[in-house]
Amino acid sequence: MEPGDYELVRVASGAWSVRSRRDGETFHPVVGPVHEAEALYVRQLDLAARARATPGEFVLWDVGLGAAANVLTALRALADVPVRVRVESFDHTLAPLAFARAEHESLGYFGGYCDAVDTLLDRREAAWTNGRSEVVWRVRVGDFPAWLQSPAAMAVPAPHAVLWDAYSPARNPAMWTLPVFRRMRELVPEGQRCALATYSRSTLLRVTLLLAGFRVGAGTATGEKEETTVAATDPAWVPAPLGAEWLGRARRSTSAEPLLEPVYRQAPPSPATLAALECHPQFRVEGSAPARTSDKIFAADGTDMA
Repeated sequence: MEPGDYELVRVASGAWSVRSRRDGETFHPVVGPVHEAEALYVRQLDLAARARATPGEFVLWDVGLGAAANVLTALRALADVPVRVRVESFDHTLAPLAFARAEHESLGYFGGYCDAVDTLLDRREAAWTNGRSEVVWRVRVGDFPAWLQSPAAMAVPAPHAVLWDAYSPARNPAMWTLPVFRRMRELVPEGQRCALATYSRSTLLRVTLLLAGFRVGAGTATGEKEETTVAATDPAWVPAPLGAEWLGRARRSTSAEPLLEPVYRQAPPSPATLAALECHPQFRVEGSAPARTSDKIFAADGTDMA
């Protein structure tokens, strides 16, 4: 893609945003880039407080860099925190970022970050003092699912927070498979807290995150979404965990089976998936008997995940 594949559009709130002509997708529709990023990621993941509480550097994975509204809004929220911030951004193209940089005056969220974005576009890495924080920002351009499964992913610091803003499963199924989320969960060391937020509230996504090893909850409303989704390695970081009522809906859903391959399809949960959900720690009744060997959590492909 080239910057010419994009255009500025006004969304319902009156804010300017970026639209991909080729994909027919508007970034941050309805409320606009800054309001969506603040509600969905900054406040929902409580980034400032969690950065303050993290020893060493605070690692942020920005999956779906796009026009950089999410990451720049996050960095602005972290400017008052005396912390080292490492940002790892991922996308298959820098074209929307280049377009947005050229239109920064209309978009409004680039204030104070144009030099950093210029350096990132030129060198794929930028480092600077961001208020009271110190930032190192890298971007990796290419196939994120393939990179995630490669040895190179082991050399990148695991995230404390993940901004997940890929195109939808129907549009971009490769980014929403069980192997992708399971691998990301595996990369987070035992004992490290990590939380992920995304705009989707689909049953398919939530089942996938649960089977990948996360605790999962309903997230805040934003724009046209009545709910979003939060997942974390620590249940304390999931304010509104999915419970028995949601589990009942998942059992009856016609679109709950995780994607194992990058091909979008809708299917009800398989017996193996239902068994995995039933014995997931999130849905165990407090005081119930400990798991037996036969109660281990199994992924949709039968892999032991206990």
